[in-house]
Parts: sequence; C-alpha cells; structure tokens
Amino acid sequence: MQFLIFLSLDQPIFAKQIKKVPKLLYIDTTGEIALIGLSIQGQIIAQVKNEQTQNHAGFVQTSIQNICTTHSFDLAELDAIVVTLGPGSYTGMRVGLASAKGIAYALDKPLIGLSSLALLARAGKKQINNTTGSYRIFSMIDARRMEVFGALYNQEELALTEEKAIILDIAYLNSVLQDGPIYCLGSGASKTLELVQNENWKMLDIQYSVEEMHELALIKWDKQDFEDLAYVGPTYIKEVYTIPSKQAK
Repeated sequence: MQFLIFLSLDQPIFAKQIKKVPKLLYIDTTGEIALIGLSIQGQIIAQVKNEQTQNHAGFVQTSIQNICTTHSFDLAELDAIVVTLGPGSYTGMRVGLASAKGIAYALDKPLIGLSSLALLARAGKKQINNTTGSYRIFSMIDARRMEVFGALYNQEELALTEEKAIILDIAYLNSVLQDGPIYCLGSGASKTLELVQNENWKMLDIQYSVEEMHELALIKWDKQDFEDLAYVGPTYIKEVYTIPSKQAK
C-alpha cells in the first residue's frame, strides 16, 4: 500500500529524468592566448593556456594529450567538444575549429560553438559592481588600425546588436553613449581611450577563461544547441583578404 501511495504523489517516478552533467573538452585559439580545458561532472579538472600566438596549432594537440595522460582520461568518454568560433584571429579560428571538428567527427560527438564576444561579456559581468542602475557591455576584439569586431550586450548578457566590424570614431562612440553607461572590454577596448572622455565610458581589463566557456557551454548543452559539423565555420565577420601571388598571371 505504501508503494502505491508513493507512486501517486506528484509525477510518476519514471517521468522525472535525471539531468546529465556532460564531460566536455574545451578548445579556444581565437585570440593571443589559447585555452584548452576539460570538465567532468560539472567540475573543471584541467585548464592550460598558451601565450605564444604563433604556436597555437602545436599547443592544442600536445595539451589535449597531456591532459588525458595526467588525468587517465580517454577522449571517447567525452559527451561533447566545445570550441570558440570567433571572431578573432583568422589563423587561430581555423586552427581551433579544425581540431575540434576532427575530434567530434572521429568520436561521433556533438560540437558546441561559442562566441568570443559573448564570452567576454560573461567575464565582464562578473567584475562589474553596479547594482544601482542599468548598463551595457561593449565587447571588442582588435581588428587592426581603428577597427574592432564588436557587439553590445545588456546587463543580462543578451546581445543588443549583431557581431560586426566597427570603425571606431568619436561620432560613433558618442552615439553609443547616448543610451547610458557602458563597460568596454576586450583587446580592442584600449583604442577608445583617445576618442572618448566620459564618466559613463568605463574600461575593464579582463580576459575570459575556461570557466566562462564551461558556463556558456552548459547552457547550450541543456538546450541541445549543437553545431552542424558539415557546415559550421569560423565567425570571420569580414572576408579574408589575401595578397595575390606575384607569379599569378
């Protein structure tokens, strides 16, 4: 009798599925600092970084192998691979995505793609001590000269604009400031210092880490928001320009 009463409470026992916490491998080579990490049961058990930009390709495979050896982990145990799609370095984006797609394809695992600008916004929000009013976050990645790849986010990290290439000038920055306080961050943020002097324009010197990748990846995992391996590509924003060979006729 007690057993029957138990089953009648709330929903049937078998209708409640236990939420799976995935084992995830993280790869990010879009910026000057490359990141590799591994999380198991919701805990980041390993994360390493490389600041030698020209060596990101060699760093990725070596670091993955070292992490697996150190933690006696077999990549076949992964539930998904997480990769930063960009925007960022053209070469870096291709390096990271190629490695991530190769592993995902070989192991038949889903691929979770993340935005470097959204990761910056997540890292920035953690450092912003503003509980008295609304604000926006301006994630910027250096795109040479006075250009950046950027996007605006509200204080809930929701994108207010699309990710795009932006030419920084006084008129543009002043127009952005009309809507209230902005926290500017990322590798392109320092370019704004000589253009705008306003108490509502605040600078943050931060970088995102595997921790932010982990947090955003879990959100996508819960939604089963995976990339199509056949079609996913780097977030270039702009077309890649290559100088024609002198031998070309």
